[in-house]
Amino acid sequence: MKKLPKYSPEVRERAIRMVFEHLPEYESQWATISAIAPKIGCTPETLRLWVRQSERNTGQRDGLSTVERERVK
Repeated sequence: MKKLPKYSPEVRERAIRMVFEHLPEYESQWATISAIAPKIGCTPETLRLWVRQSERNTGQRDGLSTVERERVK
């Protein structure tokens, strides 16, 4: 049985966008993530994973993009 995502793609995209928009206000990306995660109702680690995947998708970080990961499955 496949697990259904708890958060809609729109919520994930908004949370990721908030991290990048508010990054200059904090000392680190983790501090930004830790401040934003409770506002959307997820853990900082969950939001960190979303941000990392977004960075891979846009080429800012090495690794498989979402499309490439789906192709491998």
